[in-house]
Amino acid sequence: MYNSKITGLGFYVPDNIVTNDDLSKIMDTSDEWIQERTGIKERRWIKEGSNETSATMGAKAAETAIERAGLTTDDIDFIIFATLSPDYYFPGCGVQIQDMLGMKTVGALDVRNQCSGFVYAMSAADQFIKTGMYKNILVIGSEYHSNGLDKTTRGRGVSVIFGDGAGACVLSRTEDNNKGILSSHLHSEGRFADKLIVESPSIKHWVPEILNAEEEDVSYFPYMDGTFVFKNAVVRFSEVIMEALATNKMSPEDIDLFIPHQANLRIAQFIQQKFKLRNDQVYNNIMSYGNTTAASIVIALTEAWEKGKVKENDIVLLAAFGSGFTWGSLLMRW
Repeated sequence: MYNSKITGLGFYVPDNIVTNDDLSKIMDTSDEWIQERTGIKERRWIKEGSNETSATMGAKAAETAIERAGLTTDDIDFIIFATLSPDYYFPGCGVQIQDMLGMKTVGALDVRNQCSGFVYAMSAADQFIKTGMYKNILVIGSEYHSNGLDKTTRGRGVSVIFGDGAGACVLSRTEDNNKGILSSHLHSEGRFADKLIVESPSIKHWVPEILNAEEEDVSYFPYMDGTFVFKNAVVRFSEVIMEALATNKMSPEDIDLFIPHQANLRIAQFIQQKFKLRNDQVYNNIMSYGNTTAASIVIALTEAWEKGKVKENDIVLLAAFGSGFTWGSLLMRW
C-alpha cells in the first residue's frame, strides 16, 4: 500500500483588510470586545462588486500549490473541494476548478463539513492514494463568508469572527512508509446540528419563501450558540488529538507543530495549555485572518511552511471541530 504526502501548498486571501475598528463603525462592538472573546484583530473580506468567489480564490491557491509541487494541471488526477460557501447551490465548486484550471476531465468531489472540511477532505484524498486509485490529488478549502453575514449589531456575535480566503495543497503518492499521513480520525454528532447552522436556503425554505422573506427573518444568516460550541469544541479537540497520538504510539512531546482549526484563539490556547505544548509547537494566525472555516487549517499550514516552521521529518498534527457537529484530526510526518 502507498502513502500520501503533501508536495505543494498555496493560499490566497483578498486584499481588503477589515479591522475591528472598521466593524465598530457599522455595529455596536469594539476592538477590545472582539479580541477578548476571539483573539481576532482583523480579517479579509472580498470587496462588494468584486468578481472574487470561493471558486476563484480556490483556483488561485491551487495554482500556487501545483507550481510548488513541481507539477502541472495535467498531473492532477482528482479534485476535492471543501467549502460551506459554494458559488452555487449546485453544482459544487470542484467542477468549477476543473474548468478554471483547464484540467483534463478528472473527477471532482465536494465536501460539506464546514470547519472540519479540510481534515475530512485530506482523509478522503489519503484513502484514494493509499489504495492506488490516484497519484496526485488537489485538495482545496475556500470560503466566501462576508457576503452572507448579518453585519449589524444583531449579528455581531457571529459576523466579527469570519473572514474570506482559500488554501490548497497537492497530496501525492509516495512509497516511503515513514513519510506523509500517518493516520486520520473523523467523527460527527448530528444531534447538535442546530447549535451552529444556516437554516436557509434549503429545500424546506426554497425560492418562494426567499422572495417573500421578511426583514426580521434571520434564518438566512449563520446562527451559533457560542458557549455550547466552545464547551463541546474543547472536549472533542482533546479526544481526537489523543486518538491520533495513541494510534501512532506518540505523546504531546512528539508533536513538532500543531495547527488547530482557527475558530477562536481562546479554544486553541485552552488546548495548548491542556497538552502542555510550547508556543513554538503551535501555530495560530486567526489574529490576521479570522475564521476562514474549511480554509483555515490549510492557510495556516501554508503560512507556517513559508516561514520555515515545518521541516523535514517533523510530526505535524492538524485538528478541527465545527458545525454538524463534526470533528477530526490528521497526523503526518513531513
